[in-house]
Amino acid sequence: MLAVSTICFGQTNDEPAIRKMLAAQVIEWNKGNIAGYMKGYWLDDSLVFIGKNGPTYGYEQTLKRYQKSYPDKNAMGILTSTIISLKKLSEEYYFITGRWSLERKAGNLEGVYTLLLRKIDGNWVIVYDHSS
Repeated sequence: MLAVSTICFGQTNDEPAIRKMLAAQVIEWNKGNIAGYMKGYWLDDSLVFIGKNGPTYGYEQTLKRYQKSYPDKNAMGILTSTIISLKKLSEEYYFITGRWSLERKAGNLEGVYTLLLRKIDGNWVIVYDHSS
């Protein structure tokens, strides 16, 4: 009986953890904290980010790309992110589709994104980001 209850009730629900991580990114962005925003990404050379200028490979290069594109809080603006779909691919991977928008004095921006998240050492991180 104990084994059955562990199987039924001991499972973790990853979706709230993923939503919390993505929400934390928005909070950090809106503070003007790119380093805090980047905590949602995989700290690895295998990270892939694809934007309007093509792919960027690796955590450090992705960080530099963000810092160049958004040099200060005014350039960053206020981020809104809406998850359209969150699909479990396996115990280790989730695929997310969403919309983003930036409200800024320099002009508003908006687009869509797809993310591949991987659970590494118990934490969900973005390993692949295609934002346009």
